[in-house]
Amino acid sequence: MATVNDWIEGARLRTLPASVAPVLAGTGIAFWMGHGSVVRGLLAAAVALAFQVGVNFSNDYSDGIRGTDDVRTGPPRLTGGGKAKPSTVKRAAFACFGIGCLAGLWLVALAGAWWMILAGGLAVVAAWYYTGGRHPYGYMGLGEVFVFVFFGLLATVGTTYTQALHVTWHAWVSAIAIGLIACALLMVNNIRDIPTDSVAGKNTLAVRLGELPARLTYDAMITLPLIMALAFIPELGWWLALLLPAAGLAIHNLLRIHAHHATGKALIPVLRDTGFLELAYGAGLGLAFALG
Repeated sequence: MATVNDWIEGARLRTLPASVAPVLAGTGIAFWMGHGSVVRGLLAAAVALAFQVGVNFSNDYSDGIRGTDDVRTGPPRLTGGGKAKPSTVKRAAFACFGIGCLAGLWLVALAGAWWMILAGGLAVVAAWYYTGGRHPYGYMGLGEVFVFVFFGLLATVGTTYTQALHVTWHAWVSAIAIGLIACALLMVNNIRDIPTDSVAGKNTLAVRLGELPARLTYDAMITLPLIMALAFIPELGWWLALLLPAAGLAIHNLLRIHAHHATGKALIPVLRDTGFLELAYGAGLGLAFALG
């Protein structure tokens, strides 16, 4: 029987800082536009956190029943490690999706943007079929597309829209930048798992590209957002200095992912710090807009 610590590990808490990054950026932009709302921002954060944990449990369940997690480099999973019944993990995933949907309905009701219910429904379906169903698209190298669209574009632009009821190009550029870092988080996770995923038939983008091209793609994913932020200089000026911590983390990660050809468990710190990079970027950008 799984312990509380097992469930906490299964929730993959290290991914949670990254899930609130688009909410912080989107809320900051809404305040810059003069329509920011703390309550709506908190509800958007609740949606993001619940969906992230739901995705994590969903992946645990689906990869576990397929045998993908039988041999892992990272921490053992609930399903694959035999710590919890697959049906229990599946229920946990849908419970989290349910909590996210309830918070989302409350947010949509406050904003009056009822059409966003469709976006939320698509997010749940996409989250499940990432590794679930007969033909999971995460096994076809399309996981980054899901992450970019839902944890980048929708999360950032959606947060701004539910507060301001319209968006500017600033929200879209920020969404693209944060989406790229979110993809980098998935990329480094999959680089770590290349040896086991390739054997299990999980053809992630990292598996398809190969180790070196995947690492270079990771480099681009964390470098481009810093360059894109320069587009905000006319509006934010020196407030962009709030992104310096993110720049420092990016440089640190660039050095470590190539140091001694790091593989396996040696990439776990890079995975963790990529999550903190996304948080630092989202928080820094959001604060710069709110104060700028």
